[in-house]
Amino acid sequence: MANGTTAINGTTTTNAVIECILSRRATKYYDPAATLSDDQIRELVRIGTTAPTSFHLQNWRFIAVRSPEAKARLRPIAWNQPAITEAAVTFIVCGQLADSSVIPERLIPVVEAGIMPEKLVPDWEIPARNLYMDYPQRQRDEAVRTATFGAAAMIYVASSWGLGSTPMIGFDDEAVHREFGLAANEVPVMLLSVGAERPGNWPQKPRLPVAEVLDLV
Repeated sequence: MANGTTAINGTTTTNAVIECILSRRATKYYDPAATLSDDQIRELVRIGTTAPTSFHLQNWRFIAVRSPEAKARLRPIAWNQPAITEAAVTFIVCGQLADSSVIPERLIPVVEAGIMPEKLVPDWEIPARNLYMDYPQRQRDEAVRTATFGAAAMIYVASSWGLGSTPMIGFDDEAVHREFGLAANEVPVMLLSVGAERPGNWPQKPRLPVAEVLDLV
């Protein structure tokens, strides 16, 4: 149902999260005079990184391209897309190859918070090692999945703040890797521009009917 309403068991309710998702649109036109503070950028990433990751790997990194100098470096290797220089910030969303050896370190805060007993740490590390260690394609697939989860969360956070966003895969990945000093284990999965919109953006485009994309078995 539109306008953030949903009906379950015959009861219709309004939900701000649903409204945020249904109203989100890909932004083409940004207000180039509008900016985001570094604190706003940090908060956007902080909330975005509550998205799920496999075995709590948190195998992502975000490069916030927000200075005129950095934007000028990125735009030529990102198909000269105007959003790079017009949006307040464009994130280079990096996924890191899945590495099971970091799991004990990642789980220390979880144990210290009393969420997980320490004796369960090997129960996470061992199956992760079996899943990823000898499988480079799985390592890369997990990098892409993780980065995509994080970017999606940031898109909806931005929408809830009244900001537009544009996920983009139009860029020279080798040039981005080189120009912005990505590590050997990092994959530039996508660019994500975020900023205040200016008039002229289309509303969210219609989607395929659920009957065409859902099988109930």
